[in-house]
Amino acid sequence: MSSTKVLVTGFAPFDGEEVNPSWQAAELLAADPPAGLEVGAARLSCVFGTALDELRSAVDAAGPGLELVVCLGQAGGRADLTVERVALNVDDARIPDNAGQQPVDEPVVPGGPAAYFATLAVKACVAAARAAGVPASVSQTAGTFVCNHVFYGLAHLIATERPGIRGGFVHVPYTPEQVAARHPAPPSLSVRDAVRGLSALLTAAAHTTTDLREPGGATH
Repeated sequence: MSSTKVLVTGFAPFDGEEVNPSWQAAELLAADPPAGLEVGAARLSCVFGTALDELRSAVDAAGPGLELVVCLGQAGGRADLTVERVALNVDDARIPDNAGQQPVDEPVVPGGPAAYFATLAVKACVAAARAAGVPASVSQTAGTFVCNHVFYGLAHLIATERPGIRGGFVHVPYTPEQVAARHPAPPSLSVRDAVRGLSALLTAAAHTTTDLREPGGATH
């Protein structure tokens, strides 16, 4: 039985952090992939524009047969794995990226659609992570920083050039090590637990095309 070829991306550290758990998780997933999956990993710069160039290069380097791309990012303050539902065509940076850029109200892709939905079965992915004992939820916003920039860029690439690929974005919380010296400490999740949930999530994403029909929305 052939394996499903998957690309997972994570980000370089940003905003003064020494590590980025999204890249830590991506490396571990590639080193020890879930059964039935062939996982490659790529680290993206936390830089507007550059990250999309690196994403395209990673997709191209994965070669033929790539079926799934899941981009990961750090979401400090969130308590669980959050599977993003929608990418917005807007860059509106609260802080500068790692190159000092701080776009405000600029499109990710000029003339592109206002938004794209993930082509993952997002609720099935959430359910799989939870079944593995890791907290997870559907998120209605990937923010307007480089994470959303990459999510939208991936979705646009799939819609316009690579329709055979399905893809989406998942945010991971801080690690306990990142918040140990903070008071009060924000929520955190160990990389080990994040990887356990992400492994189940990737398996569900690879093998599920019809999503669950159950509540996953938000009131605000």
